[in-house]
Amino acid sequence: MSTLDTGLTLIRTAAGRVSAANGWMGNAFKSWMPTGLYARALLIMIVPMVVLQTVVAFVFMERHWNTVTRRLSAAVVQDIASLIDVYKTYPQDKDRAQLRRIGQRLQLVVDFLPVGDMPPPGPKPFFSLLDQTLSVQLGRQIARPFWIDTVGRSNLVEIRVQLDDAVMRIFAQRSAAYASNSEIFIFWMLGTSSILLIVAVLFLRNQIKPILRLADAAESFGKGREAPNFRPRGAREVRRAAQAFLEMKSRIERSIEQRTAMLAGVSHDLRTILTRFKLELELIGDSPEVDGMRKDVDEMSGMLEDYLAFARGDSGEQAQPTDMALALEELRSDAERNGHAATVAFHGLPVVTVKPASFKRCLANLVSNAA
Repeated sequence: MSTLDTGLTLIRTAAGRVSAANGWMGNAFKSWMPTGLYARALLIMIVPMVVLQTVVAFVFMERHWNTVTRRLSAAVVQDIASLIDVYKTYPQDKDRAQLRRIGQRLQLVVDFLPVGDMPPPGPKPFFSLLDQTLSVQLGRQIARPFWIDTVGRSNLVEIRVQLDDAVMRIFAQRSAAYASNSEIFIFWMLGTSSILLIVAVLFLRNQIKPILRLADAAESFGKGREAPNFRPRGAREVRRAAQAFLEMKSRIERSIEQRTAMLAGVSHDLRTILTRFKLELELIGDSPEVDGMRKDVDEMSGMLEDYLAFARGDSGEQAQPTDMALALEELRSDAERNGHAATVAFHGLPVVTVKPASFKRCLANLVSNAA
């Protein structure tokens, strides 16, 4: 049982580590991914094309380019091996004219140098398929010291082979040992893909624009601004979304208008009642209680005016410099009139820019809640 528990514990630990690694990789992938729609669409379009081009180029290099170059190089080296066999088997005259004629028929320029005229091995090119393939074939078919130069001459390949009494120098056409037209295929493939990709990016940009305009219009409407030039454009699905947004915008505006009209009607009714209160207070006469009620009625009238201004779409009360000492003293007197004991202690600048009525209502609510 203990062994089973230990095994389960190890499995849980390993599963937790795998889950944590997956979470970390997912977060890292999300952090590397672009956030914009246009960038993500470009990524979705470009990455598969790059992967496809890479796979095609790799398969072409491996299956076609390498194979053709290997066979061409093997044929050239086979011709050189045949010349060496002829040189060793049949006696030659002093200038070896017969061997040179055979080389010309094989499209090879054959020459003979002194025994010591063999250059030391030089550095290999960083990427030269022809150099690698020729070296392999010379070592396999001739098995003699050799030296090759595939870089010095543009159209020719120089090969030197150490013989018993001389050094055979052969010049061969590069096209006879190397599939030179394969690079043209790669360039055409990359060039065509780049042009098609640019055209696709331009078309994609035109398809993304209506979605971006819809997002901007929704953001502007959410901030209370209008988007006068917005209209449904683009694909059918984008047009449906834009039309749904316009219908939703129209419904919200109608709802706001109805609530605003209701608020305006209620405010007008309350203002009528407050006007009646003012007339009745004027008929009662002067007393401290009546003065307090008048102040309350005036304050309620100001609040209703703010509501009406809001209903009309006006900006409402404006911020203005306010004497804080006087405002706090009014709050203290209102609190004492309501039967609450209050004291005022003010420190700082005497004049502060605030919305007087709103600020007074805020402090009055705090005082009433504290009482």
